[in-house]
Amino acid sequence: MRPTPLFLRRIAQLLLGLFLYGFAIAMMVRAGIGVSPWDVLTQGLSRQTGIAFGWMTNLIGLVVLLLWIPIRQRPGLGTLLNVALIGPSAQFGLAVLPEQHDLWWQVSLFAGGLVLLAVATGLYIGARFGPGPRDGLMTGIHRRWGWRIWMVRGGIEIAVLIIGWLLGGNVGVGTLAFALLIGPMVGLTLPLLRVPEPPSAAIEPLRVDEAG
Repeated sequence: MRPTPLFLRRIAQLLLGLFLYGFAIAMMVRAGIGVSPWDVLTQGLSRQTGIAFGWMTNLIGLVVLLLWIPIRQRPGLGTLLNVALIGPSAQFGLAVLPEQHDLWWQVSLFAGGLVLLAVATGLYIGARFGPGPRDGLMTGIHRRWGWRIWMVRGGIEIAVLIIGWLLGGNVGVGTLAFALLIGPMVGLTLPLLRVPEPPSAAIEPLRVDEAG
């Protein structure tokens, strides 16, 4: 069967979103003023093991994906490509972006990375091929046991933040900015970038809280 234009758009949007997501992570890492909780963990493990940041991102994504098994969460194409592609794109970004030391450039690079990550999230989740492994873990626990999504997300991210910090990850003002701003920003990009479903398909309401 020949792919429809809508399907091709979804694939293109998914791939673009995943590439930009990894590049956005690299921007925030190079800013040097703190990163997201999961990236704090990635930095810490990378420093302790000597494994490059991007490849450690892949490994963590794979481990988190394995945690989907006991909560009976099924991955989609977007989930699998998330595990495979974000790490290499982040590693590419780290290779081409210099580390910043001037405060103005640090703040500007971090802010740009945060905006880009919100857009990238809207692109790849809006393509409707399934959430990333970390987002899916949160929503899967929510569905399995009925715990409120903010409690699940908060508990997991506090845990990985503390572990990552103890391992040497970079916790700073950027970490706080990420925690406060990424939710509202993704809440704007998701509805704007969600690919519409065919008229014959049953429309599932968009849940911003499940975007992670």
